[in-house]
Amino acid sequence: MGGVTLPLAFGLGIASFASPCVVPLVPVYFANIAGLSVLSDQPPSRRHILTNTILFVLGFSIVFILMGTVINALLGGISIEVKQRVAGGLLILFGVLLFAATKIPQLNYQRRLGTDKAKGTGYVRSLLLGAVFSIGWTPCIGPIIGGVLAMASYGGNMVEALLPLTAYSLGLGLPFIAMGALLGTAKASIALRWMTRHAYLATAFGSIVLIVVGVLMFFGVI
Repeated sequence: MGGVTLPLAFGLGIASFASPCVVPLVPVYFANIAGLSVLSDQPPSRRHILTNTILFVLGFSIVFILMGTVINALLGGISIEVKQRVAGGLLILFGVLLFAATKIPQLNYQRRLGTDKAKGTGYVRSLLLGAVFSIGWTPCIGPIIGGVLAMASYGGNMVEALLPLTAYSLGLGLPFIAMGALLGTAKASIALRWMTRHAYLATAFGSIVLIVVGVLMFFGVI
C-alpha cells in the first residue's frame, strides 16, 4: 500500500493548494505570513518571504503529523482487516463530501484570512499561523485532509502512519514555497490566474481519487 499511498498523498497536497479554498487567496496568505508589504510596490526581501513561508509550511506540517501520530496510537490495537474497511469507508465518505462541497454552497462555508489581520510578521508568528491554518481549514480542504488521515490510520506502524501525512504536507507546502520564491513576478501572476480558473478541477480530481482509493482499500485490493 505504501508505494501507492505516498504519491497519492503528495498529489492530494498539490490538489489542496490548487483548490478554490486556497489558490485564489494566496496573496492574502502571503500578506499574513510575511506582512502587508508583500502586496506593495516595495515588497520585503525574498529571503524574508521564503523564511516565513517555510516556517508557515512547517507549522501546518507539524500539526498534520501529530494528528496522524495520535490516530495511529489510538487505533494501534485494531486488526488490519478492520482498519482496512474503516479507512476505505472514510475515504469514500470524504470523497463524496469533497465533491458535494463544490455543488452545495451551504457545505462550502469557510472562514477566510483577511488583510485586516496582516498587522505584523515574525518567525514565531508564521509558525503559529501555519498551525492555526491547519486546524481551521475550510470544508473543501477538510475532506482531503480527512482522507489522508484515513490512509495514515491504515498503516501497520508509526512510520507507515507518518509517511502519508509527510507526503501530503510536502505536496501542499512546496507550491507555497515556490510561490514565495516567485511572488511579485509575471510568472507567479500567470500561474495563479491559471490555477484559479481551474481550481474546481483540482477539487474534482481529489474527490475522484479519494473515492477510487477508498473502494479499492475497502475491498482489499490495495
